[in-house]
Amino acid sequence: MLILVVNAGSSSLKYQLLNMDDESVLAKGNCDRIGIDGHIAHKTFDGREYISDCDFPTHTEAFMKLVEVLTTGDASVIKDMSEISAVGHRVVHGAEIFSETTLVTDDVINKIEELKDLAPVHNPAHALALRACKKVMPESVPQAAVFDTAFHQTIPERAFMYGLPYEDYQVLHVRKYGFHGTSHRFVSMALAEAMGKDVKDLKIVSCHLGNGSSITAIDGGKSVDTTMGFTPLDGVLMGTRTGALDPSAVTFVMEKHGFTPSEMSDYMNKKSGFLGVSGVSSDNRDVSAEAEHGNQKAKLAKEMLVYEIKKYIGSFAAAMNGLDAVLFTGGIGENAPDVREAVCSDMDILGIKIDTITNAGVHGKLCKVSQSDSKVEVWVVPTNEELLIARDTLALISK
Repeated sequence: MLILVVNAGSSSLKYQLLNMDDESVLAKGNCDRIGIDGHIAHKTFDGREYISDCDFPTHTEAFMKLVEVLTTGDASVIKDMSEISAVGHRVVHGAEIFSETTLVTDDVINKIEELKDLAPVHNPAHALALRACKKVMPESVPQAAVFDTAFHQTIPERAFMYGLPYEDYQVLHVRKYGFHGTSHRFVSMALAEAMGKDVKDLKIVSCHLGNGSSITAIDGGKSVDTTMGFTPLDGVLMGTRTGALDPSAVTFVMEKHGFTPSEMSDYMNKKSGFLGVSGVSSDNRDVSAEAEHGNQKAKLAKEMLVYEIKKYIGSFAAAMNGLDAVLFTGGIGENAPDVREAVCSDMDILGIKIDTITNAGVHGKLCKVSQSDSKVEVWVVPTNEELLIARDTLALISK
């Protein structure tokens, strides 16, 4: 059974075609610069490639090109789109409306679009892509929406509420939603399997670290707290995002700079974080290189990230009344041994002992990196959101 997984952005459309018989990837690619000019990069499981500049006024044209490269030419992998059993879409924000994977209908698309105020960059793009896919794909092919926020719907009210008047939650839906849910769910299940245990018996802190980062407390397979909040701006220091800060600092800086609300949002989301503190780059690799060469601001940025991760691990262990494992995933989590070591050092109070030698050699592969006598196991677990979306889609259509 073949399932196409789609992850649409405002000007991009990433995709993977998976054979669910063995969960292998037949082809993957990205249509980007949609609405600007257009470009596609497509690659098959056996190394064939198709790269071309295209005309992509909208997501519909991008989908049409996707169909073309999958079914025709030297880099095709199927003969007709009817060979695809279903399409699974990643959707960032489902608010409290969508708490599980959902079959796509016109009504569902409209509701996703109505949530644009909560995710202005992502949800309108998802709605465009869903409509485009419905135009291009055969009507007989079911489509499913998998929501990043759905995994966090198990967070209790005491953890997701803010100290604003309750009416702001009731009327404006202001609360902690959490993000990276698909990734956190995938890696927590993969960790339980690697440990030979049932995820329902584990208390896990999952550290998804990349250009966007979030830490999640997972108790018995369920999210009970997470660092990202109403938007993905909250939590730890990120590539260009501030992470958590005093709201009065926001209004103070906004007034001093003469920013509009939109300009302040742009300042916190795109000009802060690693980039703003270091003055070097939003990329951890660049910041690390500068820190090693004595750049004190770059060193400070790294120390801030490590400190904040440590703090959240400790607080989430307290919230769960225990901790069995800490896992690292995402671009930084999987490929920055120095960050993992710094986070796990001097954590004796929690029983965390990292194996520095093993940890130093782990890049992007599933591996236990804690010492044998560590009371809390530490693991690197590569994430695979596309595979989980395909699994969710398969489970839904199988019903």
